[in-house]
Amino acid sequence: MTDSDTDLRELVADLHAHLEATAELPVEASASRWLGEAEAVCEDAVGPDVPEAVVEKRVEQVRMLLSNVETTGSDRADDHVSAARELAAEIESRL
Repeated sequence: MTDSDTDLRELVADLHAHLEATAELPVEASASRWLGEAEAVCEDAVGPDVPEAVVEKRVEQVRMLLSNVETTGSDRADDHVSAARELAAEIESRL
């Protein structure tokens, strides 16, 4: 595994952590559904043995799911969603 692979895996883990953090916060029901699905999809991309093609597909799905979230009703959750969007874009730019 190269350093860039490690960096990519760390970014994916960070993405998952931001999505997971929203589950601990009071968010609107409609946002909760999309965020929960995004977290589950992202979880499939976390780990050292996940093929890059799977990471790419899952991160693309996360971005699509997050596009359905305009606001969560929680400033902290909105910050996590914003960070997750930025990470997803960064990951996709590296793939």
